[in-house]
Amino acid sequence: MRAASPAVVALGGGHGLSASLSALRLMTDRITAVVTVADDGGSSGRLRDELGVLPPGDLRMALSALCDDSDWGRTWRDLLQHRFSSSGDLDQHAVGNLLIVALWELLGDTVEGLDWVGKLLGARGRVLPMAAVPLRIEAEVKDAAGVSRLVVGQSAVAVTTGTISQVRLEPSDPPACPEAVAAIDAADWIVLGPGSWYTSVLPHLLVPGLREALHRTSARTIVTLNLASGESGETAGMRADQYLDVLHAHAPELSVDAVVADPTAVEDVAALASRSADLGARLLLRQVSRGDGTPRHDPLRLAGAYSDVLDGFLGDVGTREKPPE
Repeated sequence: MRAASPAVVALGGGHGLSASLSALRLMTDRITAVVTVADDGGSSGRLRDELGVLPPGDLRMALSALCDDSDWGRTWRDLLQHRFSSSGDLDQHAVGNLLIVALWELLGDTVEGLDWVGKLLGARGRVLPMAAVPLRIEAEVKDAAGVSRLVVGQSAVAVTTGTISQVRLEPSDPPACPEAVAAIDAADWIVLGPGSWYTSVLPHLLVPGLREALHRTSARTIVTLNLASGESGETAGMRADQYLDVLHAHAPELSVDAVVADPTAVEDVAALASRSADLGARLLLRQVSRGDGTPRHDPLRLAGAYSDVLDGFLGDVGTREKPPE
């Protein structure tokens, strides 16, 4: 049986990481979110360019997702996410981005600043950047004729047309956040995904310090697949099993124990189960989407799926598989 409150590290960024964190905070308060720092658009991109800081937007979203579901938590969550609307320089800046950057300037320490925001919110967990410096994502993209081109920047890669063959980071060997590495070393479980596969999920595996920690940790790893095949942008036309192909191509030594997917988002269950087995993982099919037809995760349903994995229920509901020793 699992520990009552397992230590979980969730890797990702944006709305995908928010989905996994919203579920995990219902299960444990020993959560560490390790967040991508490659955003170069919107409010985050402007602050990054003007002040030379880490882009705060994905960090802000992770903190918001960990807010307690109380009047206090909901109010601070809404404040962090509030954006100004004006004809001046504040237009579309998120309040949370400004708060985070202000604390960084006052304290002179990125991690300490994020910890202070977490204390203010009463966040159920900790939020850390994946690297100590801002990153740039570059992607090799092939068009329909097989001609390759280089697409630079997270915001550009996210909406690119064509097929992405490889992504890389600039700088190529950024220093990992030491606290993030320590959290992975001490974790019971690692959760990777859902989210934008090339711009939010894979970048963590390209930071040498994080990749090495993921290879040596004794924690077990859960990969959470997205709810809809990409209809446009970076994952256009990708099937569920191809997400695992891409993951393996960029991190062939990564050990995966379970793959969580919603059956409505799986084109070929047999192919996905086979690909999961190739990675040494079991496939868990559960309805984790909301009931309104939108491709959004339901926190309670996703938490239930994660609980099944942690408790060893990896077959049909009620069928228990004994976890490995």
